[in-house]
Amino acid sequence: MERDQTATPPEAERDSAASPAREPAFNLPAGLTFILLFLIAIHVLRTYVLPPAIDQEIIFNFAFLPARYDHPLAEQGIAWLWSPVTYSFLHGSWEHLIFNIFWMVAFGAPVVRRIGMGRLAVFWCLSAAAAVALHTAFHWGEMIVVVGASGVVSGFMGAAARFVFSPSGRISRQFAHLNRRLDVGEALANRSVVVFAGIWFLTNFLIGLGMFTPGGAGSVAWEAHIGGFLFGFLLFSLFDPRD
Repeated sequence: MERDQTATPPEAERDSAASPAREPAFNLPAGLTFILLFLIAIHVLRTYVLPPAIDQEIIFNFAFLPARYDHPLAEQGIAWLWSPVTYSFLHGSWEHLIFNIFWMVAFGAPVVRRIGMGRLAVFWCLSAAAAVALHTAFHWGEMIVVVGASGVVSGFMGAAARFVFSPSGRISRQFAHLNRRLDVGEALANRSVVVFAGIWFLTNFLIGLGMFTPGGAGSVAWEAHIGGFLFGFLLFSLFDPRD
């Protein structure tokens, strides 16, 4: 087969397709849009429709509590089984939800485009569980209510760090999901990844010391953030269909 010497290089096609005139301002995967609307619907229902007593029942049965695992499982309900995942669909306030949506749009979109909705469902469940697993290791047996998708968002960030940065260090919002996946060693040797991860970890450690949080360190499950990030960063290759 002859090779056309006048064919347009793939890089040129990407640059042309990514021109500002043709790239929509909001171009989210349909699956991610559904998830965001689902999270908003749950919060609207809890905030404006359900009476406080029922909302408290929802929190007790679907939020994550480290204390559940300090008691014999046979002596309690089975909320311990699903709460390591269902807590990620609940949020404490509109500010909490909007903050998570912002970062989910930024880092969840390229991950969803890359792995698809089927793998995303598994990734969401396991990253949520990994996040609260590390949180529980630091707060064993404590009666602390944990809600929010921050652990999953951190998982998205860790996963994205494996592929969104181009060799130049830039991120193409539309084509980042097409980049080659770096293995863990390559990622740790990539300056852009190291700077990004370093700033991320420093911010969370400062949150753990009570900075940036009006309610103090105890108001943010920062350990869950780290658990989610490490899960996404170290295990993303298990979900990635691209070589």
